Amino acid sequence: MLTFIWAIIIGFIIGAIAKLLMPGKQPGGFIVTIILGIAGSSFATWLGQALNIYHSGEKAGFIFSVVGALIILYLYKKAVETMYNSNQ
Repeated sequence: MLTFIWAIIIGFIIGAIAKLLMPGKQPGGFIVTIILGIAGSSFATWLGQALNIYHSGEKAGFIFSVVGALIILYLYKKAVETMYNSNQ
């Protein structure tokens, strides 16, 4: 249970930093920020292992997690913009 709470806290911090670094207004609130951070860290871990930066079982570091969150935030922002523009 404590691991889950830490994942939420760290996910929020990583997601908030990614939102601060990304220029412009980003969609989503508190929950989206947490999901963004957790997904960014997971993506960074997967990418790091695929590129042999991390060994099997190793997790992404803080900076690479923020980079992963930035990538996911960019994709999320583009998807929301596309949905918004197609409805007009």
